[in-house]
Amino acid sequence: MRVLLVEDEALLARTIALGLRAEGFVVETAADGRTGLDLGLTGGFDVVILDIMLPLLNGYNVLRELRAADVWTPIIMLTAKDGEYDQTDAFDFGADDYLTKPFSFVVLIARLRALARRGSPARPTVLVSGELSLDPARRLVTKRGEVITLTPREYGVLEFLMQHPDQVSTKDEILSGVWDANYEGGENVVEVYIGYLRRKIDVPFGTKTIHTARGFGYQLLAESP
Repeated sequence: MRVLLVEDEALLARTIALGLRAEGFVVETAADGRTGLDLGLTGGFDVVILDIMLPLLNGYNVLRELRAADVWTPIIMLTAKDGEYDQTDAFDFGADDYLTKPFSFVVLIARLRALARRGSPARPTVLVSGELSLDPARRLVTKRGEVITLTPREYGVLEFLMQHPDQVSTKDEILSGVWDANYEGGENVVEVYIGYLRRKIDVPFGTKTIHTARGFGYQLLAESP
């Protein structure tokens, strides 16, 4: 099994590489994000171990560019941080698994083998509703050919609605699908983000795609003037 290890902590990278080679893995290493991206784009790896905090290009950007280039090698992210948004962002950008430092080497081996058995995931299907398009692989939202810039949370809410076309989703369902399980705020935050989305995907185009089902929730429908 060929593994690409992208880690800038020299001692840790050397320790992981030695351990993996002792287990029969073929390991190639990179000490910065730019080198890791160049190697990852060549393909030929069964799994990529990718640190988030890297020089030149951070792990999120490496991950995003690999997926945008249709490189679907399974990727496990490593980070010294353990915040809820780090994990959520990693999965949003296309990561397959996640480990927080310090971690058990035995667990890392088990996760790598599980990812290798699973193989490369299929490219996510582009979601389309009328003239609105959302490409999960590139995290790109367009309408009438115009790129719409969204924050990560706005993107998450829109993606959830587009995954449930014509269906009324309650605030609780949107919270559960988009926000971290540890979120303790009120459900009205959903209403706030629905407002943000409307100002970006509807108001400039004179359309109404996100409908309010009073007393129930929100529904994404094809454009109506």
